[in-house]
Amino acid sequence: MTEKKETYNEHYWEEGRNGYFPNKKTSNTLNFDWHLDKVTSQIVNLLKEKNAAYGNTALNPPQIFSKLNATEAICARLDDKISRIKNKGINDKTEDTVDDLIGYLLLLKMSLENK
Repeated sequence: MTEKKETYNEHYWEEGRNGYFPNKKTSNTLNFDWHLDKVTSQIVNLLKEKNAAYGNTALNPPQIFSKLNATEAICARLDDKISRIKNKGINDKTEDTVDDLIGYLLLLKMSLENK
């Protein structure tokens, strides 16, 4: 019998890895810090992937159809994401909308710093 080797993607977090001990009594700070690093790294990686795919259009919009500047365009996208959450709620089908909302808020912060 051969032993099956398990492979994990970058979002896999197992007990004892990266400070993650879900069933062990550890300090709240360690759990908070680990969890914050986990969720923010997922958002940051998503933003980097989308930026590579779209060519930095969030902070440097091509203005082909829309003439909005970067900050205004990001705010319009934020409105869309908030409207989706308002209309559909937060559930398994809209969880990606929450990630997008967080990502757009980070982009807005970057856009405001570039003014």
